[in-house]
Amino acid sequence: MGGLLALVILLILIVLILLSCIKIVPQAHAYVVERLGAYQQTWSVGLHLKVPFIDKVAKRVILKEQVVDFAPQPVITKDNVTMRIDTVVFFQITDPKLFAYGVENPIMAIENLTATTLRNIIGEMELDQTLTSREVINTKMRASLDIATDPWGIKVNRVELKNIIPPAAIQDAMEKQMKAERERREAILRAEGEKKSTVLVAEGKKESAILEAEAEKQSAILRAEAQKEKMIRESEGEAAAILKVQQATADGIRMIREAGADEAVLKIKSLEAFEKAADGQATKIIIPSEIQGLAGLAASVKEVLK
Repeated sequence: MGGLLALVILLILIVLILLSCIKIVPQAHAYVVERLGAYQQTWSVGLHLKVPFIDKVAKRVILKEQVVDFAPQPVITKDNVTMRIDTVVFFQITDPKLFAYGVENPIMAIENLTATTLRNIIGEMELDQTLTSREVINTKMRASLDIATDPWGIKVNRVELKNIIPPAAIQDAMEKQMKAERERREAILRAEGEKKSTVLVAEGKKESAILEAEAEKQSAILRAEAQKEKMIRESEGEAAAILKVQQATADGIRMIREAGADEAVLKIKSLEAFEKAADGQATKIIIPSEIQGLAGLAASVKEVLK
């Protein structure tokens, strides 16, 4: 009975040992296997068997991209301003063997390397340049870290400056400077708005004056044309009246001649015309000599008839 129990226990141990020798490597992982303390091979994704008591999985490596956020590091700029900068490093393990045997503590090594590289880069830049050159600093750090971590089987994909924390006095001065800059821009915008408003008002007055002058000009032209037409109509009326008077005179003379009047009758008619002229306000009338004789004759005839 005791021998049977020992056999069962032995079979269970064998099964457990065989099961422990079966390893399944999940996706995005790699196992570094050692045989008798020496590197044997790297297992990739899939099912693997190891020799019991001889082989062992020395390190399980994650092949996915990893992110490490390091604490703020004190750095000094070229113009002797001390600030604190924290960085975020994105890296990926490309060679599990080098990662397992390249450096004792890879994460600590990357952190220290990041701090020293950051101090070297910031030490060559002034404060204003540091605050406005994040992309330049990120690129330089990524290149330096990628070269330094290559022997460890690590590839640095990206480095980002998370926060740049200048001293409190520098922050106050920067806030005052930004406030002054905003006030200056506001004053400029307000002055430009007032300038544009003044220009628009002046242009409006100018256009109004031009329109008023144009309207006055058109009004003067219309008045002149109306006056001209009035004078033309009056001239035409006077001419027509004169023409009618002359026509009537001519018709009267023609009728007298057609009636057989002699020269004496014509002269008498002329005297009658002078008599009508004398009824006006004239104080002196000059009578032609040839009519004066006829006037005397007419007076003599008038005496005889009495």
